[in-house]
Amino acid sequence: MTLPNAQPKASHFIDGDYVEDAAGTPIPVIYPATGETIATVHAATPAIVDRALESAVRAQAQWAATDPVERGRILRRAADLIRDRNRELSVLETLDTGKPLQETLVADATSGADALEYFGGLAADVTGTTMQFGGDWAYTLRKPLGVCVGIGAWNYPTQIACWKGAPALVTGNAMVFKPSETTPLCALKVAEILHEAGLPAGLFNVVQGMGEVGSALTTDARVAKVSLTGSVPTGRKVAAAASEGMKHVTMELGGKSPILVFDDANIDDAVSGAINGNFYSSGQVCSNGTRVFVQDGMFQDFLKRLKARIGAATIGDPMDEASNFGPMTTQAQMEIVLRHIQTARDEGAAVHGGQRLDRDGFWIEPTVLTDLTDDMTCVREEIFGPVMSVLSFATEEEALARANDTQFGLSAGVFTRDLARAHRVATAFEAGTVWINQYNLTPAGMPFGGSKASGIGRENARMAMDHYTEAQTIYVGMGPVEAAF
Repeated sequence: MTLPNAQPKASHFIDGDYVEDAAGTPIPVIYPATGETIATVHAATPAIVDRALESAVRAQAQWAATDPVERGRILRRAADLIRDRNRELSVLETLDTGKPLQETLVADATSGADALEYFGGLAADVTGTTMQFGGDWAYTLRKPLGVCVGIGAWNYPTQIACWKGAPALVTGNAMVFKPSETTPLCALKVAEILHEAGLPAGLFNVVQGMGEVGSALTTDARVAKVSLTGSVPTGRKVAAAASEGMKHVTMELGGKSPILVFDDANIDDAVSGAINGNFYSSGQVCSNGTRVFVQDGMFQDFLKRLKARIGAATIGDPMDEASNFGPMTTQAQMEIVLRHIQTARDEGAAVHGGQRLDRDGFWIEPTVLTDLTDDMTCVREEIFGPVMSVLSFATEEEALARANDTQFGLSAGVFTRDLARAHRVATAFEAGTVWINQYNLTPAGMPFGGSKASGIGRENARMAMDHYTEAQTIYVGMGPVEAAF
């Protein structure tokens, strides 16, 4: 089929308009389903980075003084525009990432709109506290941080731009957003729509580039905060660089999350949860529950139903709404996943699926690994692809100990009809986000983020606004001032 034109008007969006600088390194945009180049953007030069930051500094001071209700109106208008253009934006997301249109129509631009609408509605809810000290008293104000940098991952380019931009903007900050060089197209549309909705120029700038551009933004003295979605190794580097300037950080990083399925669970729901937690977006989701622990009494039945369901997946043209499983987003990630599958074979795992499909693009069939031990590489390391490890367990205590035996702590899930057990297990997980009898749903009103090596801070919900503001404390003396002399 003939693909829609994906070439953006220019590589960057700065100070309310598209900006090009062909002196920057060319970045080809590859359609994952075929491997063909569908657009080219240029990495930001130092002059482009400086121009973006200067416009953000200039615009932010006036924006911070703007009535919060007006800030919220603009975000809500942008949400409406995104919903009106959902198909157009979903097609672009599919071109950018390779995810099936069936998925992007309901999970990407729409979730970005949800975030803009949610935070737009909370615009006036940035409040302080008061404290009494005898006749004196004190109060706190929540003040915007200033210029914030957002660094996106390649799996959810539209959603991540909105998840970071919405709470930053509504609390009076400006943002310079750097999408992944792999998926550079969608954030430009978010910026365009925000400004069409009335956002003043300079408040949401998009610059393209690889690690050196992210580093330049992270270490610039004009930047007050860095919010990254990415891998744990990248997060460690960015957080360390930001700490040199005592910058605020939010780190939404990777995981090797567990799902516990007890004998009394609804087996079809548990299989659905495991599929959603491993094969949605071809497994390229940081919170995926890639270690599925199934209690002994249900193990064989679970595997039988799981394999039957996987066999029913429709693997095809992502632009065909009947397709529900797409390619990996990059050739490099496909090769990483294939190496992991081979390592699992070499270490003694039984591999069900796991082949690269014989077609153009970056396709790997859904893969289930069994006959595993907890020390195998596939059980310990994040793979970030359509690979599920299924292990058995006997007791709740055993399952929890094994589930928590990891450096990661992003997410976890439990399937059981025993509500006492469900809540007991949920609170015992060493994870930032836990689902009971469900998996991977992330509404805008729910905090999302990890513990341990999986991150710092939270995306979404009311508490995200606290991550884009800082408290100023003001003491009010009501009586005479005493002094020693």
